[in-house]
Amino acid sequence: MAQEKRTPPELRKDPIIGRWVIISTDRGKRPLDWSVEPEKKAGGFCPFCPGNEDKTPPEIYSVRPDGSDPNTPGWKIRVVSNKFPALQIEGELLRRGEGIFDKMNGVGAHEVLIETPDHYLDMSELSDIHVRDIFWAIKTRINDLQKDIRFKYILAFKNHGSAAGASLAHSHIQMIATPIIPKRVQEEMEGAQKYYKYKERCIFCDIIRQELHTDIRIVKANKNFVSLEPFAARFPFETWVMPINHSSRFEDISYDDTLELAKLMKEILQKIKTTLGNPPFNFIIHTAPQQEESNYEYHWHIEIIPKLTKIAGFEWGSGFYINHVPPEDAARLLREGGGQ
Repeated sequence: MAQEKRTPPELRKDPIIGRWVIISTDRGKRPLDWSVEPEKKAGGFCPFCPGNEDKTPPEIYSVRPDGSDPNTPGWKIRVVSNKFPALQIEGELLRRGEGIFDKMNGVGAHEVLIETPDHYLDMSELSDIHVRDIFWAIKTRINDLQKDIRFKYILAFKNHGSAAGASLAHSHIQMIATPIIPKRVQEEMEGAQKYYKYKERCIFCDIIRQELHTDIRIVKANKNFVSLEPFAARFPFETWVMPINHSSRFEDISYDDTLELAKLMKEILQKIKTTLGNPPFNFIIHTAPQQEESNYEYHWHIEIIPKLTKIAGFEWGSGFYINHVPPEDAARLLREGGGQ
């Protein structure tokens, strides 16, 4: 019996930061081969559920359609400080050296946005209006945190499922303000600035234009936003959501655009859930730092990363990533998957 012919692996270079990835083209795989055992939300006590407001720090922001009092039931969305913060808001930075080593106090902010009072719903199951209000709450909190001159960057991210780092099953988003710009964001900014100096165009805008033209890695688009599989995706089914028109900062998004973003994000998350069997995933909002003057070349975006593979010795030792699903195949499978 003749062996099945396989397409040889190939190396692809990320056009933004210059990182190489290995696309090990295992084209025979089906979506079912990548699906994981769905994670069931356990019942029992949950500090994020209505009635347990006194079990969290006092709320910083909330959406309360019934006009109820803070820190009581009746909320739709609720933002509180993290009870176990990665960084603490009190204190000064106090940069100092220890020989050749640099350090500073662990000053920052760590907030939790509880997306819904319903313990068993996730973002893909909420209404478009509800998801719009979630993104508007993120925008509002980023704008507020940026008033603190100690903070250089605010990263908003979601961990869905224990394998993706979620310690509580109740659907929530976290925001961490840091006194330095994260290395990953800095690399993207430097890549965008280098490209702009050479071509006087935004590299993200050029990528969007090319991808919309070729239409082989596009998952879905509406009038203002596009979702696509990056050419040099690090992980199987890594999906980016980006504004089609140039915008450096997520927190500059208009109220109307948050609804368009909500519709697209909901559909993409539904497609990932349907195609891959509700896998754990992370999503991260990358936005330009507010206090940086030269960041107009940057283009904000959301990176969605399903947790389907594990990073092993080769990746840690080399800095390469091995992706067993070509982005073109991932786009096709997600387009054919569920959603609105």
